[in-house]
Amino acid sequence: MAKESGFGTLVLLLFSLSMVYVNGALPPRTFDVRMYGAVADGKTDNTKAFLKTWEDACEYGGRSRFWIPRGTFLLGSISFEGSCKGSMAFLIEGTLKATTDPQQFFTDTWISFRYLDKLTVKGGGYLDGQGAAAWPYNDCRRNSNCRTLPTTLRFDFVTNSTVNNIKSVNSKNSHINIFACHSMIISNIRLTAPANSPNTDGIHIGTSNKIKISRAVIATGDDCISMVSGSRNIDIDNGACGPGHGISIGSLGRSHASEFVSGISVTNSIFIGSDNGVRIKTMAPSLHSKASGLTFQNLFMRNVSNPIVIDQQYCPYEGCRVQSSSAVQIQDVTFRNIMGISRTQIAVNLQCSGALPCKNVKLINIDLGYHGRGG
Repeated sequence: MAKESGFGTLVLLLFSLSMVYVNGALPPRTFDVRMYGAVADGKTDNTKAFLKTWEDACEYGGRSRFWIPRGTFLLGSISFEGSCKGSMAFLIEGTLKATTDPQQFFTDTWISFRYLDKLTVKGGGYLDGQGAAAWPYNDCRRNSNCRTLPTTLRFDFVTNSTVNNIKSVNSKNSHINIFACHSMIISNIRLTAPANSPNTDGIHIGTSNKIKISRAVIATGDDCISMVSGSRNIDIDNGACGPGHGISIGSLGRSHASEFVSGISVTNSIFIGSDNGVRIKTMAPSLHSKASGLTFQNLFMRNVSNPIVIDQQYCPYEGCRVQSSSAVQIQDVTFRNIMGISRTQIAVNLQCSGALPCKNVKLINIDLGYHGRGG
């Protein structure tokens, strides 16, 4: 009887193991950064501990959960790279805090994800860029050779991935940068920095396809969302922008001439106290390029300085040639169902290129009032 009992136990164990390895899949596994030496005291540099955690999580063949529990973790510049053996969930429940050491300011990125597929970044936590310590070092408006401050969160060559329920505050530069990515969903995020903070774009997109952004609340010192060369099939829905410089396409024409912009949709969103609403801007003079298939509809403007803008004489630098024309073709653009209050008398400002005039630009059901003197 003892032998039969032992044999039965062995059978049950083998059956259990077979259920774990159904179709060769391993069970999900959580990798807690504290188990690798991370300390949530807001003072200890946890960069090495995070990298060790990532190495093990990336090597695991099943679904990995990189877990940052509640607490404040100081983190230096770090890159999480693939490819990984399984899918990855990067769970931020605590607060990640960037350095205030000026010697570590001048780098491209604070936190980056590169060469990954099926990545999820979520958790309800905070990314605190501590930008106030770095903004005085930003002299890019008067220095064309200015040194770069770090973007808070960067995605390069990332596919089939999601970002959800993340909050970023006081970025030193842009909050989120998306480059060479495909099929990403970004939702339920909040990005904030003071209105006078320099170059703190909310989301900056380039050379990427099929990016969907929904329920994003962005209040910052630069563009809420900017899309530059190579942005295709970008869907922005149900967002809030302001303060900030609005949602912009461009500037275009300075580089990457062969990477056109197409299939952009901005819908069901509100702009509150922003400098611009929706804007298309191209450099003058510029390289030859094209932006087409652009739709802006069902938008509400509340005290927005420039609700609707096409600016093909854009040049934020000194020494621009005022008489130069942009060589970027803008065509097939629709502004529909846009209403609210303009903070200036010119609510719609379309300055198209003299060399390549805009084609097929439609304004349908635009109702923008002005309540100032003379309104």
